Amino acid sequence: MDMLEDYCIITQEDLEDIKDSISTQDLPSAINTIKEYLKQQDLVELNIGVTGESGSGKSTFVNAFRGLGDEEEGSAETGPVETTMESKDYLHPKYKNVKVWDLPGIGTPNFKADEYLKLVQFERYDFFIIIGSDRFRECHTQLAKEIMRMGKKFYFVRSKMDICITAEKKKKNFDQKKTLDTIRADCENGLRKIGIEDPVVFLISGCELGKYDLNQLQERMEKELPQHKRRVLMLALPNITLEINEKKKKILEANIGKVALLSAFVATVPVPGLSIAMDFAIVKKEIETYYNTFGLDDPSLKKLCEKSGKTIEELKSLMKSPLRFGINPASILSLLGAASLVVAENAVEYVASLIPILGTVVAGGMSYMTVSRMLKRALDDIAEDARNVLIASVGTAV
Repeated sequence: MDMLEDYCIITQEDLEDIKDSISTQDLPSAINTIKEYLKQQDLVELNIGVTGESGSGKSTFVNAFRGLGDEEEGSAETGPVETTMESKDYLHPKYKNVKVWDLPGIGTPNFKADEYLKLVQFERYDFFIIIGSDRFRECHTQLAKEIMRMGKKFYFVRSKMDICITAEKKKKNFDQKKTLDTIRADCENGLRKIGIEDPVVFLISGCELGKYDLNQLQERMEKELPQHKRRVLMLALPNITLEINEKKKKILEANIGKVALLSAFVATVPVPGLSIAMDFAIVKKEIETYYNTFGLDDPSLKKLCEKSGKTIEELKSLMKSPLRFGINPASILSLLGAASLVVAENAVEYVASLIPILGTVVAGGMSYMTVSRMLKRALDDIAEDARNVLIASVGTAV
């Protein structure tokens, strides 16, 4: 139960309330009750404030963080001059509880950090990304110190690294690692000179977000966020590095015990057909989440094809999960190998649930094991498919 309480989503009291509620409902109503309950984990909000000087690449970063290009529907407006005159929130295309805020540019001659934070309603953000496209300046440190004073987290991001690296490649004896180390050290030294004691700078390209320091940035953000918001962050991050893929898998795997426990409680309610119907509903919803999270749904694959030059047929040929042709009863049953196993189990669960105390333990335990097994296999298969698709789309296994 510790894991469940960490996520602030399911408690023992919640489970007992659900059990009492569905015990008096018919089958369709009970299924809808559970579905609505499972949606609660998608209500945890994450608000990210992105700020920096005009022209630093704020809006491009806002778009890239949400997996969008600068000219796609729902993207933040970009341009060579300041296009953000007031705070504007941009919803994540898949996770509506995640908002990335494009904040007005800083760096005006009379910039005052405390007034700026009041203007953008400082209290609503979980953390800030402070972006600079060249050297960090006094306005950046003023803002960082005021954010610290108010008890929030911030991250310095040096943007437009693709432009910088392209220019440096023209030099003889170009070494990308040395170049990046030099740029990072220069930014950190500059911040020390203007008042930041122990700065950490992340090198990022909004146009090539998967390169450079994205993994280090997400690790730092994940580490410093409250536990219940880490899941939201990891699921919302664009699926563009193998490290992020692996983190997503771990987050989703941690959720399996929670939904299986919910299934176990349902199994103790003696309503004919409820347990098997509920298990299918629970498993189907979780598998749909897996596909969306790893970007293996058709809309995500189409976008990946546009960027990589691959066809959907090429990418789908790399996918081996039995669920790749559709999430339906037949494909879900294939996760167990045979429909008869689930049907037989459901009959045993129903009889067992009629036996006081011992029966409920048996029924709940069988349902827990069944759902856990189905979801673990589905997640392993889908995560492997996602890895293969990503490697093929970027042409590397690093």
